[in-house]
Parts: sequence; C-alpha cells; structure tokens
Amino acid sequence: MNVFDVLFNANYYGLLITIILVVLILVFFRYVPVGLWVSAYFSGTKVTIGDLVGMRLRRVTPARIVNPLIKATKAGLLIDTNELEAHHLAGGNVNLVVDALIAAQRANIDLEFEQAAAIDLAGRNVFEAVQVSVNPKVIETPIISGVAMDGIEVKAKAKVTVRANIERLVGGAGEETIIARVGEGIVTTVGSAEKHSVVLENPDSISQTILRKGLDSGTAFEILSIDIADVDVGRNIGAKLQADQAMADKKIAQAKAEERRAFAVAKEQEMIAEVQRMRAKVIEAESEVPLAIAEAFRKGNLGIMDYYNLRNIQSDTSMREAIAKDTSPAHNPTEGQD
Repeated sequence: MNVFDVLFNANYYGLLITIILVVLILVFFRYVPVGLWVSAYFSGTKVTIGDLVGMRLRRVTPARIVNPLIKATKAGLLIDTNELEAHHLAGGNVNLVVDALIAAQRANIDLEFEQAAAIDLAGRNVFEAVQVSVNPKVIETPIISGVAMDGIEVKAKAKVTVRANIERLVGGAGEETIIARVGEGIVTTVGSAEKHSVVLENPDSISQTILRKGLDSGTAFEILSIDIADVDVGRNIGAKLQADQAMADKKIAQAKAEERRAFAVAKEQEMIAEVQRMRAKVIEAESEVPLAIAEAFRKGNLGIMDYYNLRNIQSDTSMREAIAKDTSPAHNPTEGQD
C-alpha cells in the first residue's frame, strides 16, 4: 500500500464520518427544538430535551405546549407538562386555557386547570367566559311583539346584562336560552296588561316581572339587570281579528244566499218545466177536439146547427178577450190622464 492509497482511505473515512455527523445533527435539530428548549430553560420552565423528543414522537408540536407553559410559569401557575399535552391530544386549545387561568388568577377567580379544560372541551370559549365573569356582557334581544288585552300590539326591545357563571359553564344553557326566556317574559307581561297604555307608561314593569321569574336558572349566566331599550305601538290586532271575523261571516252569508238563490232557480226551472208539460197536454187535448167533432158528426150526435152555435160561442169568447185586452191600462196609455 503506497502513500496515495493511505491518503485516499483517510479522506474517504473522514468524508463518511462527516456525512454521518451532519445527518445526526440534522436529525437532532429535527426532533429537538433547541431554540425552544433554551427559551424554556432561561424562563425557569422545567422542560428537558427528552420531553421535547417525546412530544415529537407522540406527534405533538412542542411549541404548542412549551410556549403556554412558559406563560403559565411566568404568571406563577404550576401546571404539569403532561396535563397540557393530554389536553392538546384531546383536541383542546392549550393556549386559550392558559390565558383563561392567568386572567382568572389576576381577577381572584377560583378556576382550576381541570375545570378550565372541561369548559374548553365542551366547546365554550373559556377565556371569553372569564372575561365576561369579570366584565359583564350586554345581550340585546330582537324586537319582540306582544298583544295587550285591548287588542293593541306592543313591540319591545330589551338589553340584558349578564355575567358568566364559571361553575355552570359546563352543561348550562347559552345566550339563545336567555333571549328566548326574556322574550317569553315580555310577551307574558304585555299580554297580562289590560291596556297597552299601561305598558307604555311603565316599561319597568316588564323588566321587574321578568327578573322575578329567575330566568337565569339552568344557564351559564347570571342576569344582573334587564333594561327595556325601546317600546313602540304596533297594529290593532283586535280590530284586525274582528274585521277578519266579519269578512268570514260575510263570506258564509254570501255562500248561504247563493245556495238559496240556486235552490230558487232550480225550483223556478222545475215550475217552468211543469207549466210546459201542462201546455203540451192542453195542446194535445185541443188537437183531439176536431177529431171528436168529426166523430160526433159521423155518428149523428152533433148537428150542423149545434156546430154553428159552438163556433159562435168561440167567436164571442175570442172577441171578449180581445176587448178586455184593449181596454186594460197596459194597452190604453191615455187612460187616467186629464
């Protein structure tokens, strides 16, 4: 083996070792966020490199656990890394929970990590709940209509000041229930008033009646006050109902009148048909008279003089009918004029 072979082998092994070292360094920095570990170390947070590697292996982003842990440590909260990691794996928002715990500590609100995590996993914004618990929130209801006993519609809008109840956030009803209950109270109060003017003169009666009912029971809020923001007069529902009833009665009467008219028309048509049948029988009988006369002539029961007398009687009868028609007021318009 000459010198060149020795140098070549030395360079080959040196290059191989360098590549292995580079790969190991890349793997190390891939699974160990050194910058995050340095930040945690100088902030007094107890996080080891083994913890960071374990988070990587459990497919947990270390920054989502370490950064909230640093905030909690700086705020004086004692939270275990495993608790944060378990909450993250359960689908919770670790950063939001830590912010809520810090805000609760500053406001002297007794809030444990388990309770905050349960609120977060229940789908509620735990940080916003702590804020509402410190700073009450105003919920504005839509325009709600009620009808007083005199039939006048009253439209009211209320503003409900609520404070979050931390203990009832899990399993408690939300804002929709508060709005529905307040609306029910407005409708009940307006409906029990004898006149709409009573409600307009004293809008506070609505809020007082609603507050006495304890509408915040079973909800995640505590109602502090209910203020009636606006009260307006709407339609005259009583008059409208009476008008609708009158229109319905009119249609019923028209239907009954139409039924009677149709019955009368049918009766008239029936009578006309009966008269026509009688006329047909008369005509049929009259057509048989010449035959009867001819038969009487053949049998000798009727003489020629009897026939002439019959014709004279018929002529006299026709003349009298014509004279009676000509002398009637309908055919003599000048009669009765002087």
